[in-house]
Amino acid sequence: MIPNSNGSYRRDIDGLRAIAVLPVLLFHAHVAPFSGGFVGVDVFFVISGYLISGIIAREMERGEFSMTRFYERRARRILPALFAMIAFVLVAASWLYLPGDFEGVPRSALMTLAFLPNIWFFTQTGYFGGSADTMPLLHCWSLGVEEQFYIGFPLLLWLIARYAPRSRMTIVAGVALISFLWAWWTQDDGDGFAFYLLPPRAWELFAGALLAIGAIPELRSRGTRELLSLAGLAFIGYAVFAYDRQTPFPGLSAILPVAGSMALLHCAPGTLTGRVLSMRLPVAIGLISYSLYLWHWPLVVFAEYVHDAPLSGIWSAGVIAASLFVGWASWRYVERPFRNPTRISRKRIFAFSGAGMAILASSAAAMVPFGGWEGRFSSDVARLVAAKDDVSPVRNACLGGRIGGDDPACTFGPSPAAPTALLWGDSHGVELAWVLGQAMARHGGTLMQRTSGSCPPVMGYAQPNQPTCPRFNATVIATLSHTPSIRQVYLAGFWASSLYQRPDMVAMIDATVARIQAAGKRVTIIGPVPPQPFNVPRHLARLVTSNSLAKAHGESAAAYSAATSWFTANYPRWRAAGVTIIDPADSLLAQGETRIIDDGVPLYFDSHHLSIAGARRVLASAGALDRSNIDEPLVGH
Repeated sequence: MIPNSNGSYRRDIDGLRAIAVLPVLLFHAHVAPFSGGFVGVDVFFVISGYLISGIIAREMERGEFSMTRFYERRARRILPALFAMIAFVLVAASWLYLPGDFEGVPRSALMTLAFLPNIWFFTQTGYFGGSADTMPLLHCWSLGVEEQFYIGFPLLLWLIARYAPRSRMTIVAGVALISFLWAWWTQDDGDGFAFYLLPPRAWELFAGALLAIGAIPELRSRGTRELLSLAGLAFIGYAVFAYDRQTPFPGLSAILPVAGSMALLHCAPGTLTGRVLSMRLPVAIGLISYSLYLWHWPLVVFAEYVHDAPLSGIWSAGVIAASLFVGWASWRYVERPFRNPTRISRKRIFAFSGAGMAILASSAAAMVPFGGWEGRFSSDVARLVAAKDDVSPVRNACLGGRIGGDDPACTFGPSPAAPTALLWGDSHGVELAWVLGQAMARHGGTLMQRTSGSCPPVMGYAQPNQPTCPRFNATVIATLSHTPSIRQVYLAGFWASSLYQRPDMVAMIDATVARIQAAGKRVTIIGPVPPQPFNVPRHLARLVTSNSLAKAHGESAAAYSAATSWFTANYPRWRAAGVTIIDPADSLLAQGETRIIDDGVPLYFDSHHLSIAGARRVLASAGALDRSNIDEPLVGH
């Protein structure tokens, strides 16, 4: 049972846990209305700060606080179910995962056991990034934030109690404000710092802590409490249903779920909202919320891996049902026994914790030297999986877009020759630039690459989740204006992306082309690459394991046309304006579907980026690698 900050049990807080965990589950299961379900984690943070800070503060006031007892409670609460889940993940990944996907799993398990998963995943991926779909322990980042908070927070309260007891509220509020301002300052960063790391996240836990230590006076007016409780529920609901993956988060956007959680914690008892939260079903879900949170994400990841596609329909329903069942079983048979001190003493819980951590850590560490553990599969599988690394050797060095990082300008060709051509684009331009640059270098030309992730080569384009894009594109335009040696400009982008399908996009492309041509440069637009509904190297490798590579089929031409007609319909008009078009569809579409493999070599390194082999096929088919076409405009395209 969950105690209130004053020690009494409140059913409505268990109900609030249900409000936190269900949106997370439904968001990860791709249930469309819950596009902002990720804010459930923020609700959890506030609840945790409220409950645990209240216990710490109350025990300190009575002179009864013990770090040993505190961590005993944390161990009983956190570790048994966590150990069971990590063991399952290690076994399941070693059975299911292909070499390219397995090698990160034992490393992430080690970091999770060290309560540093948020730092590990910050260095590996964004929460909504493509590689997240093979990280079954990604959700443990939130446990890392909590445990790091509870290393420092008891010490902070102890220091305050000893040296500044009358300033407790002021100091806690001040630290919370600093954390919030940090989150606000970094909210537009695309590198995951604000999302994963403790400093910009701590204010959410401090919000609950401030409630627990009495920062907000008790409200005696029944009407006011009813109104604020409903408002709190509405705030959380709005965030769950109105936010999505493009919402800059956390920071200012996190105020709604945090404020809503605070309102419910402070005002719900005795209100209609409180009675609803205290009903049997939400309380039952709240009781299993920790185990449900732990188990749902690995089940989602492994189900999508087996299905080779994002969850939908019956797959979503099945994973939701399985998550609820496994979450209940974990709570009933793993969590509850270990949380009972009459059954398992303090000495035994610490011994279990140490032994469990040692066994799991040694098992994960033993797996690390195996890397992808290629020996589990045939050489054909390993060869196809290796296509995930068929990328530009300078991809990381020459792709900008990280907040606070450089926007590099890379050149390919004789040094120190001035560049004669420039490829300007988003991440879809990287491999094209490498292949084109190597061809130009062989013929004495020099190509400059200016690419920035999720930033199309279009003046005026801006997205909240990519705030560096306007600055980057302005820099490229300035480079063109001040580099007369550049005679040819290639524009490459993920034109099939839904983010680029804006009513004003074509007009912005027209203006960009006109600006380049006015500077005396030739323009070549490289059209949309057909995206696939699966990771291509992984999909092909899985087909080999079942001896069905002959069944390899890419996305249909009809689906490609539906996603890109807004762009391709402008080809005649752009050609009439003197623009050369390189259309990847000419070499990648055949017999009504996308070609994803050529002579045993994958043409993509993920679901929508061309591999080096794919880029070479597209450019060679268009004649763009011939000497004459490097030096002159492409004719007939």
